[in-house]
Amino acid sequence: MINLSSIPYDKHVLIAGPTASGKSEFALKIAQQQGGIIVNADASQVYSCWRLLTARPTVDMEAKCPHKLFGHILWSEAYSVGHWLRELAPLLSTNKRLIIVGGTGLYFSALVEGLNDIPSIPLNVRKYANCLTHSRMLSELDPLTIKQIDTKNRARVQRAWEVNYATGKSLSVWQSAKPTPLLPLKSVTALLINAPRDWLSLQILKRFDLMIENGVIDEVSHMISLYNPHLPAFKPIGLLELMAFTKGEISFNCARERIHIATCQFAKRQQTWFRKRMSDWHFANTKNLCLTERT
Repeated sequence: MINLSSIPYDKHVLIAGPTASGKSEFALKIAQQQGGIIVNADASQVYSCWRLLTARPTVDMEAKCPHKLFGHILWSEAYSVGHWLRELAPLLSTNKRLIIVGGTGLYFSALVEGLNDIPSIPLNVRKYANCLTHSRMLSELDPLTIKQIDTKNRARVQRAWEVNYATGKSLSVWQSAKPTPLLPLKSVTALLINAPRDWLSLQILKRFDLMIENGVIDEVSHMISLYNPHLPAFKPIGLLELMAFTKGEISFNCARERIHIATCQFAKRQQTWFRKRMSDWHFANTKNLCLTERT
């Protein structure tokens, strides 16, 4: 058992975990007790239009210690793991301790394992891919790529399809020869939040009700006229259901239930991915801030 005070002060900290597992609060406690800059590693929390919907740290939390790469991208802009790594690199060069927290496993794997510099996808290829069905694109991917990505996530499937179509090489081939990582795993304290399913399901409901109380309906309403299903800014879980409620197409209870189910399913996929790709990380229990060696 490792307690909070045992976390080295001179190492960067990585905190990964499923949605609603208390990552932001955990990161803040470490920063307040030990110092450090909190850096976002969540693909949805980079967008300025969504604070409540994506459960970004609150204004009060951000005032307690420095936060970086949160809410700094416009809804109309594309953003990828490559963009994130390029923005993270200057923060690493400052020699200040970073506490990197989020639920996007691909960001963490790219950080500690390295990421190939895949050529940019031409706009005409992206437009063509936007018109294809999820199943069509999935059927044209190689088995190894299918094994490596979340096949239920259209954005991941489309990205893999675009890379294969535009470059003539599959995503799995590109990823098989990775460059030197920005932060090798052995150089950091890597923590993976342990979140039992029943507990997490309850936390997801509590968080949603708090979102409603704080005004997420207004946040969504302001963006309805700008909605574009092909932009990554419009991928957060719950957006479509809250839009449908706002338009009077479904009841609030229906929206709440659908969002709860979708969020639990997403959390399950996250945890499956973490178990496969983060076997060398420490388990972290946010309830008592204790860490246990993974077995």
